[in-house]
Amino acid sequence: MEITAATLLLLLLGLSCLVVYLRGKGQRKRGCLPPGPRPLPLLGNLLQLDTKDMAKSLLTLSKRYGPVYTLHLGPQRVVVLCGYQAVKEALVDQAEAFSGRGDLPVVLRFTQGNGIALSNGEKWKVLRRFALQTLRNFGMGKRSLEERIQQEAQCLGQELAHTQSAPFDPTFLISRAVANVICSIVFGDRFDYQDGSFLTLVGLINQNFQLLSSPWGQENQDPLSYFHTETLVMTTHNLFFAGTETVSTTLRYGFLLLMKYPEIQAKVHAEIDQVIGRHRSPSVEDRSRMPYIDAVIHEVQRFGDVIPMGLPHAVTRDTHFRGFLLPEGTNVLPLLFSVHNDPAQFKDPATFDPAHFLDPSGGFRKHDAFMAFSAGKRVCLGEGLARMELFLLFTTVLQRFSLTPLVRPEDIDISPLMSGLGNMPRPYEFRAVPR
Repeated sequence: MEITAATLLLLLLGLSCLVVYLRGKGQRKRGCLPPGPRPLPLLGNLLQLDTKDMAKSLLTLSKRYGPVYTLHLGPQRVVVLCGYQAVKEALVDQAEAFSGRGDLPVVLRFTQGNGIALSNGEKWKVLRRFALQTLRNFGMGKRSLEERIQQEAQCLGQELAHTQSAPFDPTFLISRAVANVICSIVFGDRFDYQDGSFLTLVGLINQNFQLLSSPWGQENQDPLSYFHTETLVMTTHNLFFAGTETVSTTLRYGFLLLMKYPEIQAKVHAEIDQVIGRHRSPSVEDRSRMPYIDAVIHEVQRFGDVIPMGLPHAVTRDTHFRGFLLPEGTNVLPLLFSVHNDPAQFKDPATFDPAHFLDPSGGFRKHDAFMAFSAGKRVCLGEGLARMELFLLFTTVLQRFSLTPLVRPEDIDISPLMSGLGNMPRPYEFRAVPR
């Protein structure tokens, strides 16, 4: 009997429906997942999402289904957490249960579960301890590391001066400066900004982040077995990627926002002149005496939201959460975008305003809902390094230059170019005018 294309399509559709039904039935036997939009066979809920702005789509669904709901990304089921309270209850209050790393197919195909970011169980714990100890041995938290960043900040300043106030795109210049900090830690030395191999490395890191920002396309071994070539190479890649692209993208967002709001840039300049002056290099010790700049950097991280969806988590055991039962291995997506835009936590979350991190007297105010480095057991291990880089590079550039846009501030577009796993600012040019 001849089978037509239409018949074959109907057979495949029926089989897909059966698979989805049986998987859902089996899941209900093991647990009780929160409700969510009804999925289509194979596609799941993908047609209900704006792939150009996933974070906002996920937040919009929460208005109908609540702060905890189940979503199907194709055949993959994930529990989405929205708002500060839900994310905090999971990642902080039940930190151990939510400490697993969820599936991220676009990355898993590349990493094969190796490295710190995507590993799980004992393998992750061993690699994390190893990475933290190694970073400490290489200067993390020590004066020597601060001096390396100060040196790189001065090199960045020299490169900006070479532009002679001509318009330029800062993307790769900033990436090179930030990448050199990681190079000095991992390789013990920095690279010249024109070095061919170095430029290739920075370019590949930037392309990786663009890929992740585009539309969604237990182990019982001897701990020593985790230290093989693939795992160590991927761990190094994780350090380069997390330590380069996120920081450089945050700085690019920061410079763009200061040009959008010149009155904020003027206040930054005033605080630098008052506390540091224009001749000595900024130091980490200065941060405690510069609450406005500290607040500006935090607000750039909140508003720019470089990793808006966070990285997916997974529950490490059957977990009771808000009246539901999440079976071991359930993928969980803590929507950090929803935390940073929670109106119960920030007075006007849609507005860029450093006052979100200032108390009434103008002092810096810490905020529990600030989760730019995630929270709980999977908090970014390079947080201390990133905070040091952001402050020293940001302050050094603003100490020496005024950032001048090529268009009127009101015409500057601060919406992201693309928003998937990461937020990418739109390309722009500006003039670095010596002060």
